[in-house]
Amino acid sequence: MTGGAGFVGSNLVRVVLREAPYADIRVIDDFSTGLERNLTDLDVELIRGSILDCDALARAVAGCDAIVHLAALPSVPRSIADPVSSHAANATGTLSVLEAARRADVPHVVVASSSSVYGANPVLPKNELLWTRPLSPYAVSKLSTEAYALAYQASYGLSTLAFRFFNIYGPGQRHDHPYAAVIPRFVHAVLNGDRVLVHGDGLQSRDFTYVETVCRVLLDAVARSVHHDQPVNLAFGTRTDLRTVLTELEQITGRPIEPTFAAPRPGDVRHSQADNTSLRQLFPDVVSTPLAEGLRATVDWFRGCVVTPESEAAGFIVEHASHDQAYSVTTSQA
Repeated sequence: MTGGAGFVGSNLVRVVLREAPYADIRVIDDFSTGLERNLTDLDVELIRGSILDCDALARAVAGCDAIVHLAALPSVPRSIADPVSSHAANATGTLSVLEAARRADVPHVVVASSSSVYGANPVLPKNELLWTRPLSPYAVSKLSTEAYALAYQASYGLSTLAFRFFNIYGPGQRHDHPYAAVIPRFVHAVLNGDRVLVHGDGLQSRDFTYVETVCRVLLDAVARSVHHDQPVNLAFGTRTDLRTVLTELEQITGRPIEPTFAAPRPGDVRHSQADNTSLRQLFPDVVSTPLAEGLRATVDWFRGCVVTPESEAAGFIVEHASHDQAYSVTTSQA
């Protein structure tokens, strides 16, 4: 697994260890965005290194039956501030992973693309055959990610699956950097009595997807070696605006929220909603997690966070009182 110390990666490690304890897990991560403590006391082989380091990557993929490629520099604003680094990590990095897999005869690779590739396309819900019009360097790099995966499938016969992630949220997601996603920023601010900042009018909508649901699909994809000749949306066709998210958080936390509105951020799309027909065909048993339940699990995780000397010195709270806790919630068909 690449990027296994990050938000999705470390959640996936826990799901695999719980659901498939017979599996051997090897993680490569350079900790540019992930945290080594996310893997503390977990039964994984850890290689500290970048996917741009050919030697480290070769060690990481040697003898593997499958690769889940999650390493990336996320965030639209980050890519606008530093497009070259985003391209190197996301586009060149994916090419490096696929080439390493080909050279090591790894039979199956799953990669993470993004709903941001749809960009300026206004059609809702968005199916995978719609035209793409990226609005940020990040979106371009993710379009390259999925394109390389599909090209390696067509050119070399490598079994690949490219998921388009849609606004994943849940326990373990960091709030403590300038490019943090909206839900962890909201939750942390509400619980700490801080200002809740909303970029735009708050009516922009997203197809929020709970992290454990995503991880279960990833595990199933690896277990069954699922491949496809088109990208696959990994979301469930919901459409929730940010004001509704804040209303849900008011009900969960019991705290009134009076957001502060700021200018929209460059590169952000107005609305995002998945057509999940392909997902349902490939993963007919998948179940979704209602937003209210996922948000409650996320709030509970943040409430369990504690300040440590290291995190306090760095200006954020990242430790968790019960880090090995499972975050399963009730799921329902969507």
